Amino acid sequence: MSARAAPRTVGDIDSFVTMLLAACEDESMHAQLERLLSLPDAERQATIHAWLTDLLVAEAPQDFIQAVACLMDDRIAEKAYEMIFKCSRERAGGA
Repeated sequence: MSARAAPRTVGDIDSFVTMLLAACEDESMHAQLERLLSLPDAERQATIHAWLTDLLVAEAPQDFIQAVACLMDDRIAEKAYEMIFKCSRERAGGA
């Protein structure tokens, strides 16, 4: 087994799950992710690519970079948006 083997699913990336949970609790983070995830796919991907470049230059923690990179995938971004939308409704008392 290689120590560099990629996780099987995005759910295996703890920092991704943590990022989404934090977005449900922190209004500023929620708003930022909601804006990002509501962009058309190509625009979202370009924005994330630029963000990842900035994170690499800033030497951000590798686990956070991995979490952000997950949002490049259209299906993952769509599911993340659904989760963000759901937790905003729950905070407002709508669910």
